[in-house]
This record gives sequence, C-alpha cells and structure tokens, in this order.
Amino acid sequence: MLIKEVSDLRNISQKTLNEMFQISKIKFQVGSATCGLATGAGQTLSFLRELSANQPDKYIVDEVGCIGLCFKEPIVDLRMPGCSRIYYGDLNIYKAEKLVKSLEEGDIRKEWVLYRLDKEKFINEDEINLASDISDIYREITTMEDLNLFKGQMRIVMRNCGRINPEQIDQYIAFGGYKGLFKVLKEMSPDEVIEEIKASGLRGRGGAGFPTGLKWSFTRKAEGSKKYIICNADEGDPGAYMDRSVLEGDPHSVIEGMLIGAYAIGADEGYIYVRAEYPLAIKRLKIAIKQAREYGLLGQKVLGTDFSFDLKISMGAGAFVCGEETALIASIEGLPGEPRPRPPFPAQSGLFGKPTNINNVETWANIPVIIAKGSKFFSSIGTEKSKGTKVFSLVGKVKNTMLIEVPMGTTISEIVYNLGDGMSDKFEFKAIQTGGPSGGCIPKDLIDLRVDYEELTSAGAIMGSGGLIVMDEKTCMVDVARFFLEFLESESCGKCVPCRSGIKRMLQIIHRITQGQGEEKDIELLEEMAKGIKDASLCGLGQTAPNPILTTLKFFRTEYESHIKHKRCPAAVCKALIEYRVIPGKCTGCQRCVSVCPTHAITGPRSQAHNLDKSKCIKCGACYEVCKYDAIAGDAIILE
Repeated sequence: MLIKEVSDLRNISQKTLNEMFQISKIKFQVGSATCGLATGAGQTLSFLRELSANQPDKYIVDEVGCIGLCFKEPIVDLRMPGCSRIYYGDLNIYKAEKLVKSLEEGDIRKEWVLYRLDKEKFINEDEINLASDISDIYREITTMEDLNLFKGQMRIVMRNCGRINPEQIDQYIAFGGYKGLFKVLKEMSPDEVIEEIKASGLRGRGGAGFPTGLKWSFTRKAEGSKKYIICNADEGDPGAYMDRSVLEGDPHSVIEGMLIGAYAIGADEGYIYVRAEYPLAIKRLKIAIKQAREYGLLGQKVLGTDFSFDLKISMGAGAFVCGEETALIASIEGLPGEPRPRPPFPAQSGLFGKPTNINNVETWANIPVIIAKGSKFFSSIGTEKSKGTKVFSLVGKVKNTMLIEVPMGTTISEIVYNLGDGMSDKFEFKAIQTGGPSGGCIPKDLIDLRVDYEELTSAGAIMGSGGLIVMDEKTCMVDVARFFLEFLESESCGKCVPCRSGIKRMLQIIHRITQGQGEEKDIELLEEMAKGIKDASLCGLGQTAPNPILTTLKFFRTEYESHIKHKRCPAAVCKALIEYRVIPGKCTGCQRCVSVCPTHAITGPRSQAHNLDKSKCIKCGACYEVCKYDAIAGDAIILE
C-alpha cells in the first residue's frame, strides 16, 4: 500500500497493535541480533518456530533485535493472554524445550526469569496495559523499572530495539514510526526543521560532537541543486557494536531520520555506508529499504508531496580510516579510502564533488524522536552543553557486558558499578578506555567523572562513537598503549607522514619499553612525538592516535618508569619482564594450574605444592589467571 495521509499511519498502527497485544495464544519473541545468534538464539528460534508450525492455534513466535543485555543472551520474552510480559535470560534450546513442557503444566519457571513488564510504553507517552490481572506468581518477579540493569538508563535511540521485529515495517509504524516524517513534510519548512534540531542541542554521535543542526545548515546553504546525505555505519572501534545493534534492531529509525535530514538539507539521494562484516545489519537494511519503497516512504513524491528521496547501501571493507568523513566519501566513489585535505569541507564539496552531509547511525536515529516529541524534550536531558542520551557498549573486566543508553552526564562510577554490576573478578577497577583506540584511559581517581563531551575532553580522552572498555589491576597500561598503537598503525592509510611514520616510531619505542629495553629519555620523546603527530596529521585518525600514549603517560607515568628504571611490569603482563614461580606456602595442590598449562611446565601430585619448570614456561599467564590462592607469582626479571 502507499501511505499518503496520516490516517493511513493510524490504520496500520491500530491494526498492528491489535495483532501484537490482543493475543489469545502463547507468544514468544526471540532476540535474534548478532549477540543472540552467537550464543544459540538461532537454535532456540528454530525450535519455537517448529513448535508454532505444529501447534498454530496455541503458539506465536516472532523475532526482535537486541535489548542490550548481551551477557544474558539468548533472551526470549513470553506473553500469555492477560499476563505480564516476562523476559528469560540464557534461554538456550535445552532450556526452551523444558520451558515449553513446564508451561503446559502451568509453571513459568520463574527461576529463569530476568524481569517482568506490566506496561508497554510508546514514545508519545501512550501506554498499553499488558496484564488484566497480576497474579501472585508474577508479583514475585522484579519489574523492569526496578532492575538495576535498567535504573539510570533512558532509551531514545534504542527505544524499539528488542521490542519490535526489525523486518516488519508495520511494527515500527505501530510504535510511532514515520510520524516525524509526516509532520515535517506536511507541517514544517526545511528551515524550521533545521532550527528544531539546533534547538535540541543534538551533537554528532560519531565522536567529534559537532552540532548537528549547524552542520545541516551548512549543507543546506551550499550552492548546487544536487546534494547528498550519508549515514556513517563504519563502526571500527574494537569492542564497539552500538551502530550494528541499532541497524539490526530498528533500521527504520535510521531511514526515517535520513528522510527528515534530506528534506531539511535539500538532498534527493543518500547512502548508508556499512561495513561488510555486518551481514545481518545489511540484510535488515535491505528489507527495510524495500518495505519503505513499497509504502511510498522512499522514492518519488514521498507521502504524496513534491519531496523525493531514495537510499542506497554501500559496503565498506572494514578499514578503520573510512570512519573519517572524506575517506568514507572516497570509498563510496570507488577510490582508495584515504582522507582529503579540508577545506573544502564535505558540506561544500563532498560525494562526487557535491554538497554532502554525513552523520552516524546514532545521530540519525535520534532525529525522529526530536521531531515527534519536540526539541525541548530532548534538550531537557543531559548537561548544559551535551544534550540527550548516549549509547555505549560496556565491555572488558565488568560483570555485565551489555549495551546501555544513559543521559549525558552519567558518571563512570554509575556505569561501571550500577549498570555493569562492578568488576568481573577479585581485582579492583583500574581504568576505563573511552573513545576507542584513539581515545584515552581514565584512571580510578576520576571514576566520578561525568561522561559528556566537555568532561572527557578535559581529562584528555574523547567520547568517540561510544565504546567503553573496563580494565582492572591486572591490566598493564603500557601494554594497553602498545595494543592500541599497533591497531592504529595497521589501520593508518599511510597518506601523511606524521601519522604513517610517527605512529610507527612511537610503537617501536613502546615495544622496547615492554621488552625492558627502554631508556629514561623515552618518556619525554614519546610526549614530544605525540604532540607533533596530533598537530600535523591530516585526518582524525592521526590527530587522535596519540591519545592512548598521552593519557597513560598523564595518569600512569609510574608504570612507564617501572618498566624503564626497574625493568618491572607491575601487572605481570609484559612477558619479557616477568618470570612465573609457585609459592610453596600458598600452593594447596588443587591442580587448576596443572590442567591449564599448555606446555606441562607445572607438575606435582594433588594436595602437595607444585613445581614450575622455567625452561618449559612460555609465560602465557594461564596459571596466574586460574589460581584461587595467589600461589602463582609473576616476578620481575632484572635485565642487564
């Protein structure tokens, strides 16, 4: 069908809401984003679909995206007529089979339930009561609002992830989708749209934090009848998967945002630049674009107006540097992904030499909500200069590895200890890496730092696209700097000398330090080189590449000094500087270390202190990791 009037949206919405919520059967929704599929959700989904096919009068099965609780995947939510929605974690195929049998006996297996949901809320503040009656067995289950995993979170970008089937446009419309597009095309001029985005205070979520409305205005004012907009979905930071999850869980939010942006800027064509390593995201984007065309939301005369706009997908090969705007543009044009000097900026001369506006996935996904709920709603969230929410992937040495969306200004402490539930083992928090490989390491002394653009910059770090890597006391900060420099050296396009040669030279110095061959002058040399590379590099990769060096030197200088002056790695990570041994008085002979040693360097009978043959030891640290009694020591080697 073609959508031309707001009544068309209402009709689709009401029909779909009835189908989704007025159920007379048992309904399962399976989280089938990449994180869920990697842990067995595909098998769970297949089993439940077969169940539904065999008993269609009793069961309904649907799939949704990632709700964010990645550490609890596979996640399945269950609806029974008149009852609350309940969410199960770690529901593999074996548990799913047992759950179905238990349900037939009237048992919901509440020991597997994460939380319950009594009301379904929509972005326009409407609500649907899911349960006509809350029975005692449901009252014993924690509600979503009371669960620590969600306290402090506020979902704008992730509003539909885990709630709707991303391959069903009707479900997106039912939850308020495309109403923002209808509003701007029927009620607002392009300039009014831009002013609304400016008033919201939205800043680009790709890392630099440039005001989105201002950026749009530059492209709108640029000369030329042909203009482009681009969605940057080239998410290359290690440990980051925010954009992927949004594209897999709610692709229409990005498409609607781009449609609104295209109308405001005056573009009739757009590209979504996504890395080929995201096959599921690409699949769901293709489906969403096809459905939007069929409904008249993409193509000629959108919603019966004179506005026309269409989208194409451009797949990247996974080069980190293509996250930079001009390198991304070159890649779409079929050229090597190398940055170009600026000016001219893309707003004046971008894709194929035409004015071009680029925003990332998260930025575009915010746009429909700002239009639908108004700029005042969005600007009331966050801090004075950093408005709205931010999506982060929380990974590393933390109990809850997950996707979170929190208001700007939330502290690192709240993120790590409330949402992440603290450290994953007995070691204490040491630092957190923000902003990806080009970001910075923030120490425990700054754990109450607010996460917004200004606070992170003042600490020498950056927001980046939203990756947060938690580190504990076992982490060597010199080794962390080495790891990120290795990544950046391999990802540098090599076009400019400061980045190409400077990163390589810094990496050589860091490598020498971790090998116990560092000299005292190296610290000063690293600082001098880092500042030079930062000032002279052509693009953002080189300009931010020194951040891991500068922040670790700023906050963890004593570790560098220990490596250089005392030839010692305090965290017992740098292999050249440690020698493992068994402490007889602490060793209980439990044989955990014996079972993990790959070279059989550790021997000894059970319940007796073991021996470690240093000639066989490859310093992998496996014994150190598994020992419960601190009976393995990593001692410094005094190198001549």
